[in-house]
Order: sequence, then structure tokens, then C-alpha cells
Amino acid sequence: MKKFLYAFLILTITILWSSCRKDFVTVPSSGQLQFSKDTVYLDTVFTNIGSSTYNLKVYNRSDDDIRIPTIQLGEGENSNYRLNIDGIAGKVFEDVELLANDSMFVFVETTLDINDFAGGNQFLYTDAIEFDTGSNEQKVELVTLVQDAVFLYPQQFDDGTIETLLLGVDDEGNESRVEGFFLEDTELDWTNEKPYVVYGYAAVGQNQVLNIEAGTRVHFHADSGLIVGNLGSLQVNGALSMTEELENEVIFEGDRLEPGFANVPGQWGTIWLTDGSTNNKIEYATIKNATIGVLTENSDDPNNPTLLLNNSQIHNSATVGLLARTGHIEANNSVIGSAGQASLYLNLGGKYTFRHCTFANYWSNSFRVFPTVLIDNFLDVGNGTIFTADLVQADFSNCIIYGNNGIELLFNKVENDSSVLLKYNFKNCLIKFDDFNNRFVNDPLYNFNDTDIFENIVFNSDPDFKNTDTSEFIIGDNSGAIGIGNTPSSAPIIIQNDILGNPRSIMSDVGAYNHTTFDDD
Repeated sequence: MKKFLYAFLILTITILWSSCRKDFVTVPSSGQLQFSKDTVYLDTVFTNIGSSTYNLKVYNRSDDDIRIPTIQLGEGENSNYRLNIDGIAGKVFEDVELLANDSMFVFVETTLDINDFAGGNQFLYTDAIEFDTGSNEQKVELVTLVQDAVFLYPQQFDDGTIETLLLGVDDEGNESRVEGFFLEDTELDWTNEKPYVVYGYAAVGQNQVLNIEAGTRVHFHADSGLIVGNLGSLQVNGALSMTEELENEVIFEGDRLEPGFANVPGQWGTIWLTDGSTNNKIEYATIKNATIGVLTENSDDPNNPTLLLNNSQIHNSATVGLLARTGHIEANNSVIGSAGQASLYLNLGGKYTFRHCTFANYWSNSFRVFPTVLIDNFLDVGNGTIFTADLVQADFSNCIIYGNNGIELLFNKVENDSSVLLKYNFKNCLIKFDDFNNRFVNDPLYNFNDTDIFENIVFNSDPDFKNTDTSEFIIGDNSGAIGIGNTPSSAPIIIQNDILGNPRSIMSDVGAYNHTTFDDD
């Protein structure tokens, strides 16, 4: 028994001694490290805004435990890059150990001020991570494009609170506010010289007009956006582009510029055209990755639209692409793409005209229960309270309504009140409506045999979109949308060409695009 206890004690001491050792036998690195990449691109960053954290994996493929004498940035302590190795932040590291056939991560990030560099609105900043020195030195290059920008943000007060905008007051006197600020008169002309980065909601006040020049880039931080207030106006003055760079379009998107965020929905809030805003125009714009692409509310002018939307695209919205609540919209040659709920939601009545528009919802981030296009004349706010408003007009001509659900067009009418109008009309449209279980056969809202409401409609014929995953909704040679439209020479000039500027024939293709022959990949 004593021998057993003695042996156990020796074994325990040996284990404890081994586990407490901080050192092990290493040999110096011989310059044979391997790396997950030879260059770390930190993508574009805005001046004075920290980058995301990028990583580099370093491999020791040898059978020896090694010691790397130095790992450092080429510019040493003067570098604008920052490293983190084994949880330790720094710019110069010594005697870094790496076990045989093992690997380690090196994390890299940067913050750059373009004013530290000479001239221009962009500057390519480079450095390198150097492993060892002399004949054993190995390098991994670091590259970052720093972009100057115009930053707009709410004021922060001495007590630490942030400026807010009043959105409304409920019946109990409780205020609804959002972080934001009113644009000054000197901030109402946005040019394409530098991108704009907006924190919080930038508001256009009474009798103000926000003009946005062709080619302007607007980036919104999380929970940020635009609000156009009472008697305010938004004029987005994009123009037709000749290249894939969309050099003349106005682009609204989030402020995360890394490729991994290129198609992440819900990165920012919305463009909100509030009740009382007037004469809003969005021309040749791309609005992507918002929570709601555009939200427009109420219109007191039956003759002039609150929003004129031409040759524009709204893509990848977390909830709704274009949400109109008792709105007044005229839209031509526009694409309303995928959204977590509906691409287009005409809620609580209103007045609408859509010509040569493509509504396409191929949302794949979660299960979608809403159709591509949803139209109703009421709003149920709960507790038995329902608001109603007439839908005096919802005209769709030469449009595509399609998606990856069976039913992509739905109408909801307030019950027990036939006096509230729900008037809609569809002409020369391609619509996805696969009622395989005959759920809507006897529903009077879907009397597709009534040619006064549904005229020259093609159902469930593949539109042959180029790539729904990347929101490319141009139609191909096999599209069911080819030649089913009617665009007479007397049609408004805005729709005599498609969204790319190509002329239409009288028996036109429907949707925003003329069909094209896709190149073989």
C-alpha cells in the first residue's frame, strides 16, 4: 500500500511539474513559415473610422517547436495598423513560440486620418507584417484604401445625451423620439465629390429641399436614415450610367464597406417621407440593405404624387422595400427587389400608378409569409382599433410581379364596410399566382376573368431573371415577359426606354428591362 501511495505521489508531482512549465525546447524559426494569405486587404475605410478586424493564420509545418525572434509591423510603432497576437495587442513582438505542426492567428485592424496624407479624397495606405529579420525574414503585405467623407451626425450635449428628433406624441402624452438632427441650410446640397456618412436620422425641415447630385454615395450607420418633414422635399437627381460602376446613380447603403456586408439586409433604417412632405423625386437611385427601403405616408394632394420614383432600384430590405401608407406614388421603370416581408406594401389606401416596374421577391434569409405585392385599405393597430382609408387607385401596367412563393399578389379589404374603396387595375402584366389548392377561386377580389380589372395578364410564366441571388432582375431570352406589353408611341417619354436606356417597341417586354441574351459563364 505504501509503495502504491509513493508511486501515486511521484506521478502527481510529475504531472503538476509538467503542467506548470512555461517553457519548452524550441529552435529559431528558419524562415519556413506558411501563411493563409500573402496580402491582407482591409478593404475601404472612411477617415477616422476604425476598420473591422481581419485575421491572418500563420502555420508551422515543421516537426520542431519554433521560436520566431520578432513579429513586427514594417513601420514599427509609427504604423497606423494594430496587431493582436495571443491576446496581446501591439506593433512589435519578440520571441513568439509556435508548436510543431501548429498554427496561430494574427489579428489586424487600422484607423486612418486622410489628413495625414498628401492630397486627394482617397489614399492607398500600405505596410507589412515582418516575421524575423535578415535572411529568414518573411513578409505579409497590408493594404487599405482610406476614403475621405462628409460626416453628418446629431449633437452630443455636455451631459452625454444625444440630440433627438420628435416623431410624435401618443394619447397619454408620451413622446416618440429618435436620435437625429435637422440639416442646416448649408448641408442641403449633396455632391459626388465625397461620400456622405450619416449617423442618426438626418431630417429635412419645413420649406427645405435636399438636393442630391448624380453620382453621390450616401452611407448610413446602423439605425440611421433620412426623414423628410412637413413641407420638406427630397430631390435625388441621379442619371443613366454607362458602366457597371453606376457612376451616375445615387447609391444609398450602409457604412460597412467590407465585402461580407455587401448583401446584409437591415444595416440601416429607411428613407422616410413623412406626412406633409411634398414633391419628392428619386431618379436613378439604388437603395439597398435597409430595414425599409422607402417609407411614405399620407398625401393631401390628389393631383401631384408625394413621390415620383423613376429608373430606380430597391434591394435586399429586411422588412419591406417600398411601404406606402395612404400614399400617392407614381413609379416608372423601377425595380423593387427582395425583402423579408413584401417588396411592395400599399397599406391603408392611397393612390398609385406603376408603369414598367419589376417587383421580384426571392428572399432566402428566412421563411417569408408575405407576398411580393400586398395591397389593403385598413390598418389594425390592436385593441379593436382599425383605421380605414380609400384605395382610390392602384394601377399596374406592363409590370412583373414574381417571386419564390406560390402566391405573390394579395388584396385585403376591411370587413363589414363596403363603403371603403379598394380599387385596383392590372394591364399587360406577368404575375405569379399559383393557386394550386383553389383557395381564391370564389373570392371576388381575385376575379381574373373581369377584364375591366385584369386585362391581358399572363400567369406563372418564368420571367427568366438573370440571377435572383444577386438581385439581377434583367430578363433573358426565355422570359414569359417578352412581348406581352403595350407601350404605344403616345406613352410618357419616361417609359419609352427601359431602365438601361434601351428603346422599347410597341409590343414591349414588361417590367423595367428589355430582354437580353445572357453571356455563358
